[in-house]
Amino acid sequence: MYNSLAVFCGSKMGNDPLYEQHAKDLGQLMATNKIKLVYGGGNKGLMGAVANAVLDNGGEAIGVIPEILINREHQHTGLTVLHTVADMHTRKKMIYDLSDAAIVLPGGNGTLDEMFEMITWNALSIHDKKIILLNSAGYYNSLMQHITNMYQQGFLYEDWREIIEVYNTPDAIFDGLSNKN
Repeated sequence: MYNSLAVFCGSKMGNDPLYEQHAKDLGQLMATNKIKLVYGGGNKGLMGAVANAVLDNGGEAIGVIPEILINREHQHTGLTVLHTVADMHTRKKMIYDLSDAAIVLPGGNGTLDEMFEMITWNALSIHDKKIILLNSAGYYNSLMQHITNMYQQGFLYEDWREIIEVYNTPDAIFDGLSNKN
């Protein structure tokens, strides 16, 4: 099992209530399994839901927030540790450095940016951290189809399924993690 997991997700809740439920379930499972949350430091949307679930269940939550987003993402004031950094690049690097693997929940542009940067860093052997996609309510089905097309059209060096593990529920993630360790 891992000591810390980066969680990338939306600063909004999205339209399907399952997204919020999965964020809360994930936070509870992380706390129960004594896995630290490392995330963007906000208290809005799915970011706030997962962080609050970790904290409400006795876990540790480490936030990394750039100065420009302190008000926009409503900086979480109840975290175990909150790092304020100068910019988004520093934020992503610190989150990667503080985590053993990453879980990607539904989100928007920022979530995809964080996920694709980790995928790229894996492909370039900058790191080899596991990337887990939580495909709540099929949210990432179209994206997975597009990445498959990128591979089939010869733009990727390896099949994305060698880099990313996909699960449909937080419970399935933890079942998968425990079966591999």
